[in-house]
Amino acid sequence: MKSVVFLCDGMADYPVEALGGKTPLDVSSHPNMDKIAQGGLFGLAQTVPHGMKPGSDNANLSVFGYDPLVYYTGRSPLEAVNMGITLNAGDVAYRCNTVTLSGSDNIEDCVMTDYSAGEISSEESRQLIEAMDAHFRTEKVELHPGISYRHCLVLRDAQTGAELTPPHDISRKPVKGHLPQGENGKLLLDMMKYSYSVLKDHPVNQKRVAEGKNPANCLWFWGEGRKPALTPFAEKFGVHKGGVISAVDLIRGIGLCAGLEVLPVDGVITGTYETDFDAKARAAIQALKDGHEFVYIHMEGPDECGHHGQIPEKVQCIQDIDTKVIGPVMEYLENCGEDYAVLVMPDHPTPLCLLTHVADPVPFALFSSKHPMDNGKTVFNEHNARASGLFVPRACDLMEKLLK
Repeated sequence: MKSVVFLCDGMADYPVEALGGKTPLDVSSHPNMDKIAQGGLFGLAQTVPHGMKPGSDNANLSVFGYDPLVYYTGRSPLEAVNMGITLNAGDVAYRCNTVTLSGSDNIEDCVMTDYSAGEISSEESRQLIEAMDAHFRTEKVELHPGISYRHCLVLRDAQTGAELTPPHDISRKPVKGHLPQGENGKLLLDMMKYSYSVLKDHPVNQKRVAEGKNPANCLWFWGEGRKPALTPFAEKFGVHKGGVISAVDLIRGIGLCAGLEVLPVDGVITGTYETDFDAKARAAIQALKDGHEFVYIHMEGPDECGHHGQIPEKVQCIQDIDTKVIGPVMEYLENCGEDYAVLVMPDHPTPLCLLTHVADPVPFALFSSKHPMDNGKTVFNEHNARASGLFVPRACDLMEKLLK
């Protein structure tokens, strides 16, 4: 039995005026998603439990089959695992974005111009993080460079309780009222203020400004948490050889914490709409050929487009996912000679009009070659999923359906 999840991060949306009151799913062509919806369970699922913030962390935990109300300990520790950072029981981890602030010399009066500093390269941001780590490093404080704008701060033997805001939640908005408070709040804010005062003069940022790019002129901390403890995927679901494909530390970290393999991809994997989708499909098919029973293919592109308000790019990204990833993988599964099941869904909506996540239920389609269904000529989109009348209140239950 082969099982695959096609996780299209942030794909669901609200009606967009520029698209004639339709969503990106409405106007894009995605025959492979439609085929899955036409032949399987098709409806809405609640990925973010009531009362929790709509983050990719708890939403993807749900899709992986782990109830966030039971397993969630914070976002950054999951990322830290993938980065190879050792966390002890008393340590606290934070996501550290390199962001672009503008509008004032005082951080309190700035605007969050760009939460990703123009999708800064990993090499550029590594230089910035290493410069900041050299300044801040003690036996209690560590900064670790990651991929693009995504990095990690570790406080050794520390308390939790900081009040923090994800930077993508306040895109193009004033940061006032969203700066760190609570436990460790003063330390985090002091680090942010210092970075804002000196990073603008770093050669990396001077070069970026000269090239017309957004400078990574400030550190921004969020996603507080402690070391996670997930029940191994093999123990929980009986799948002994599974893998994860993603460009994002968070998703890779969830996979590693669950005992899954982070699968190598021979291509340029950026996590944006410009990622090498063909390479992701090839990697998934090779893993299935090599005996993997389960593959989780995470595609970040639609989410990034939602955060940046990129309407045509989000539409194109959905089409590329369908044509370049879902199509080839489905063709392999249909001809592999084994029973198979697939699940396609976003983790949460990232509406273009809001530039951030919401906790609304998302469309999903789950097809099993053992139990094909006939839903007619339905099309995979938010409206039809809602009209189906099928609602799964705990998306974490879908993994059991997929695998068993």
